[in-house]
Amino acid sequence: MSAVLPTPTSTPTLSMPAARRPSFLGARGRIGLLAALIAVTVVVPVLNLAVAPGSALHLPEYYVTLIGKIMCYAICALAMDLIWGYTGILSLGHGLFFALGGYGMGMYLMRQIGRDGNYQSDLPDFMVFLDWKELPWHWALSDSFVAQMLLVVLVPGLLAFVFGYFAFRSRIKGVYFSIITQAMTFAAMLLFFRNETGFGGNNGFTDFKRILGIPIATPTTRVALFVITGLTLIGCYLLARWLVNTKYGRVLQAIRDAESRVMFSGYDPLWYKLSIWVISAVMCAIAGALYVPQVGIINPSEMSPAASIEIAIWTAVGGRATLIGPIVGAFFVNGAKSWFTVAFPEFWLYFLGALFIAVTLFLPQGIVGLFRQRRRDDDAQAGKEERA
Repeated sequence: MSAVLPTPTSTPTLSMPAARRPSFLGARGRIGLLAALIAVTVVVPVLNLAVAPGSALHLPEYYVTLIGKIMCYAICALAMDLIWGYTGILSLGHGLFFALGGYGMGMYLMRQIGRDGNYQSDLPDFMVFLDWKELPWHWALSDSFVAQMLLVVLVPGLLAFVFGYFAFRSRIKGVYFSIITQAMTFAAMLLFFRNETGFGGNNGFTDFKRILGIPIATPTTRVALFVITGLTLIGCYLLARWLVNTKYGRVLQAIRDAESRVMFSGYDPLWYKLSIWVISAVMCAIAGALYVPQVGIINPSEMSPAASIEIAIWTAVGGRATLIGPIVGAFFVNGAKSWFTVAFPEFWLYFLGALFIAVTLFLPQGIVGLFRQRRRDDDAQAGKEERA
């Protein structure tokens, strides 16, 4: 049980003088943001839709879907960075929030199939196959896009709030918290595997045909989903950057480095940890909702322990507490996965394990940390030469 903390008699001095505060986006950041916006909204759509398929510059739909899928993973890695990199809480259950968001979108897409399914019924095919006569209660809002999108945010957010409140209130931390989150997602996976839950059992949801009445498999729809995903990733990055640069973000980092000192300063870490935990979970859920219409399937395997561990690996490989690092890590690892699973499918898992060990031993700050260290060394060397 958490101790009752006294109300602080004075404001703790965790804020920095205005002159020393880092700018929200430096010159390099603004250039990078502009480049990302152009790539997402102009370059990829033009190369896919406007350039003829026979041209060397044409970007096939396969790569549009692949990059869109990896951008969804990057949102998850960014969410993991907030809770692990900046708050010091390693979650091995974020795959659950990702999958819940995906199921929320999947339920809406299944209802959009209408009578075009194999059984030409108003019910989804798997319900007809299982001899269901009517929709279960938790499908009541599945015809409404707005209602389902609200559920995409509310259900994982509420679950994260309830779980996090009792876990943080009980001071569960470290490896114990990681194990509990892993157990939570594993239990949910077993639940969703059951046919009587109304989530399609081990097959999950697939064979989507329309979204908002528009055919989902057309090139224009795929590019539109890609653009929305890219803009969402950029928005999540800006939100995360704003959060970590505020006083709230500095308290989170203080909790990561010395939680006891934060408590003695008059802060209650419970609400800081709980709020960033819920924000992180909701970001994962949104990523899952964007993932499903692009990939075309959602099933309980997205809740497997391995899926959650992979999110942590993307974050570690790219660089914890860097924000841009997890995005780099998600692209690097999943790009390598796409290549390895085609060229050397039997070696992919060995490569992934070796990569994680190598990063842990030789690159504790990840890929981005390595580049930043080199830049600091170059600046220091330039300073020495100037003084000499």
